[in-house]
Order: sequence, then structure tokens, then C-alpha cells
Amino acid sequence: MDLRAILERPTPAEKQAVDAVLGDPASGWDGGEHTPLDGHVAYGGHSARAQRHMLLPALHAVQDVVGSISKGALGYISERLTVPPAEAYGVATFYALLDTRPRAPVLIHVCDDIVCAQRGANDLKVSLEETIGAEGSGLDVSWISSPCLGQCDRAPAALVHTSGSGYRNLAPADAETLNGLVFDELPVGLIHQDRSELRLLRRIGMVDPESLSSYRAAGGYSALQAAIGLERQQLISTLERSGLRGRGGAAFPIGLKWRGVAEADASEKYIIANGDESEPGTFKDRILMEGDPFAVIEAMTIAGYATGAGKGFVYVRGEYPVAERRLLNAIAQARDDGLLGENVAGAGFGFDIEVRRGAGAYICGEETALFASIEGHRGEPRQKPPFPTEKGLFGKPTSVNNIETLVAVLAVLEMGPDEFAAIGTERSKGPKLFCISGAVAQPGLYEVPFGTTLRGLITLAGGVRDGLGLGAVLVGGAAGTFVTDVSTDMELTFEGASAAGAGLGSGAVIVFDDATDFGPVLRRIAQFFRDESCGQCVPCRIGTVRQEEALARIAALRPLGSRSEELQRLADLARVMTDASICGLGQTAAAAVQSAIRLGLPGVAS
Repeated sequence: MDLRAILERPTPAEKQAVDAVLGDPASGWDGGEHTPLDGHVAYGGHSARAQRHMLLPALHAVQDVVGSISKGALGYISERLTVPPAEAYGVATFYALLDTRPRAPVLIHVCDDIVCAQRGANDLKVSLEETIGAEGSGLDVSWISSPCLGQCDRAPAALVHTSGSGYRNLAPADAETLNGLVFDELPVGLIHQDRSELRLLRRIGMVDPESLSSYRAAGGYSALQAAIGLERQQLISTLERSGLRGRGGAAFPIGLKWRGVAEADASEKYIIANGDESEPGTFKDRILMEGDPFAVIEAMTIAGYATGAGKGFVYVRGEYPVAERRLLNAIAQARDDGLLGENVAGAGFGFDIEVRRGAGAYICGEETALFASIEGHRGEPRQKPPFPTEKGLFGKPTSVNNIETLVAVLAVLEMGPDEFAAIGTERSKGPKLFCISGAVAQPGLYEVPFGTTLRGLITLAGGVRDGLGLGAVLVGGAAGTFVTDVSTDMELTFEGASAAGAGLGSGAVIVFDDATDFGPVLRRIAQFFRDESCGQCVPCRIGTVRQEEALARIAALRPLGSRSEELQRLADLARVMTDASICGLGQTAAAAVQSAIRLGLPGVAS
């Protein structure tokens, strides 16, 4: 049967939105010659199948214009790209920000995650119920609860999607402003330190993030000039000497990673900047991308030179519309100035960059799930080995780098590797960014040397707010570990956190005061992992659900068996998820819960 006979037809607006991304087809919906367009996707056939990586951008295009993705639009995209409709539907329904059901032209996502919950999210939801209606209702304007939106430094947060004009952030959010739907673009995040004393954040708020000339005046692109003055192997050796390790959570040495890609025998190689931070409590990469986008582009270009990669992708979290726009602007200006393209800065090598927008999936922060997302598949992690440096994006050698890590590369080249390595400790070198939020007087992004204590960081953020005492600190975000006042003298280093039974993760630090009931906090963390599990492996898919159910039974005083049996069941689930899950999501989904139980935090184990 002809596919077109069983699929609904797209509306003119949907068809136009898709064609704007994929290019006008050589022939219309009624068929004809499938002639590829120069630089665009052909209408069906072999050449279109090779462009499956345009699936997610096409889905975004339809939803941005229409508000949701209809069967007709999905069918049209499927035919344009020669993707089976069932697979396209599987991708469209994988992401939280995409919707295949009709919805209100204006949809407000209200964060109720663990930081926003401390800062009035529940009161905001009650106000919206009174003014707009129940969650998910409303024909013209509607609202729904959302996991962390990456605005923890100014919680509570909301993300507004308006059909035809895309996304806007509001934080701190209030019902009056959301009801009026008139608000300005948010300023770059909160920096409470003197920029002149900083390395990674020194340009934030001091340089126009939309001006290449402003970036150059502040020393921008001096690092690229220094890099291309070195042989590739010399450049990589410089990074190895600096001791720079990844800032996204895995702490892998950047020089070793780049060397692996550089030495790979392949004609195509890729650089990916991972800007999909979705860990509750984490917002550092958002501030870097919004406030210093040219630095991200410059550092990626250096990575391309060092590894021999010719193409880069910045994968930006879907909830970060300002970051996406500013990166696109930075890429366009860099390209116009000869800093991207076939002959970068006249140095005889080619490198270019595309921006890809995520769509609301925490799992896509995992590097192999990120590959799948860019390639047009569901964001499901892959088994390793092979490792990305051998077989990554599109099966080619790939270096995936956290945004902060890339900006730190610039610091290494500007300062010199020895000066960089002199900051911090033997195993944790250089400056580090920490996102501190929750019950502190001055939530925001802080740059400190590795080795600063947790207590010192909290003091830097003004201490616990409102004169309250410290209840606990969640170090490393939802996948992290709770510590109490006893452990706040631990050094914020890879080795110091490990010795304290914790992990730094990507640098999220969430503070809770001594009036906190941790029962709801743990249930929200468990809900987060249940919702964000990709479902590919049984230990994570089932374990995250069972963990949330057990915590709900304990809270309702209806344990399955005794309370101690429920706690043992949670411990057993944690062991299985940690040992048998494919990726880090399942492996860390029980970390915060188990640490809270061990510490006997109020509302958890008593």
C-alpha cells in the first residue's frame, strides 16, 4: 500500500516548516523525480536516508511553528527522510519537550524540581491553577510541571513555549508575569565574584556576548593563535602537561582524549561540545554558552585543529533558547571572519560547526546517547567498548567535551600549562566552576581553585539563608551524594570527594537548611530518574520505578512488610542498578537516596 494513502497530509504551515529545514523538495507531495538539492535533503530515496540526522531539527521546526507534531507532519518528515513512520514516532515521543498530541498555543513549563521546590514552585503552581486552570487544561494557555530547567540560580523557574515564536525563560517566575506573558530576555546568570580575579568567568557580564569584536578586544582568539603556532602533537602535549581533566563528571584527561582521536586512522572525525546539562542543580554551561559563546566556538576550533577533525556539533539543551541563539550568532560571525570554514584563520585547516538543539532528555547528556540523538534516533546509550575516540558519532572517531572543559582549554593556552597546573592539587588541577543553589543567601555560579572546601564554598555564597542552620548538602546533583555538616570540611577535589564517599559530578552543590523534610526531596529525585530513564535496560527501567514506589509506600506509612524490609529492598535495588545498568543514569539513580538513608536525614529513615 502507498504510504501516502494511510498517512494524514501535513498542513501548509507544517510542510513549510519542514521544507525550511530540509530544503524545498525537488518535487511535491505527489511524487516525481527525487533530485537532491545542493546542501539540502532530497525528497526520499538513498540520499535522504543518509540525512536521517536531520530528523530532530525537522521535528523541532514543526513544533516551533505549530505547537505540536501531527500525524500529517510526522508522515511528511518520514517520507522526506525515508524514515519508517514508526521510528520517527519513536523519536518524537522520546523527548519531553516534543508533543505528538494537540496542545494549547502557549504552554508554560513550571519547574518543581528539588531547588525550585525550596524557592516557591508549589505556591506558583497553586497560583496558576487559580488563574489559568488545572495542570494540562486550558485551550489558549496551559501549564505543566517540569523537571529542572537549569535556572537554579534564580528559582523558581518557568519555560514558556509559544507557537510561532519558540521558547522563552522566566526566572524567578511569578504567576502575574506568566499570566501576562510579557517579559524580557533574562540577563546572563548571577556571578557574585570580581571578574578580574577569575579565569573561566572573567568575560561573563563584561563582554558583549553577541559581538566578535568585543570578544577579540578582551583577548578572544589569542588562544587559537597560540594553538596553531604549535604542531598538533605539541598542542596535545601541552594539554597533558596542564593536567586538565574533564569537567562534565567523568574527569577524563582531556589531552589523552584528544590524542586518541588525533591518532585514529580515519578520514572523518568529529568534535562535540556537550551543552545538554540537565542534572538538577547544574547551570554552569548555560551561563558559559549565554555569556561567552565565542569562547566555546574558539575552543572547539582548537580541538578540531588538534585532532584533525573537520566538523563540530554543539549539542545545546532544549531548555536554553538564549544559549542556542547566541551560539548560532557566534558561529555566523566567526565564519564571516574566516575563523570557521575551509581555511581557518589562514592556517591551512578546515573546521566548521553546527548547533543541534536537544528536546528534553537528561539521558542525552551521556555521550553515546547524545550520538544517537544527533543521528536521528532515540537517545539510548550504547555499550562501550568501542569507545567514542574509536567509534563515535556516525561511527567515526569523536571527542566529546563538556562546555566548561573547553573553556578551560583556553585558560591553559592563555596562562601556560605550568601556571594552570600550579592551581589546585596534585590530582585536581586548575580552577573549577561550582553551581551552588538552594538554601543559600547568594545562589549562583562560583569559580574557585580545586581544593577549596565545601564549607568555604557555602560561605562564599553567603551561608545558609534566613539565619537557619545547615541540614545537608547534595554534592553532584540528583546523581550525587548527601553530606552533612560533619563533611563540609572536605576538599572539593576529585580525590577529596572520593575519600568522603561522594563525587563532584559536574559541579552542582544544592544546600538544604535544617528545617527540611527530606522525604519529599528523595521522592522527587526518584521521580526524576524514573521519568528520565530511557528504558533500554531492565535494571534501570524497572529499578527506578520500584525505588519510587518504595519511597512512596514509606511516606504513606504503608510499607510492604516492615519499614526495615522496605529499606533493605531499596538497598537491593540500588545494588542491582549500580552493578547492572548500561550507563551512568541507572548506575547513580540510587546514590542520593542511599546516602540520605545512611545519614538518617529527617523524613527519610526515622
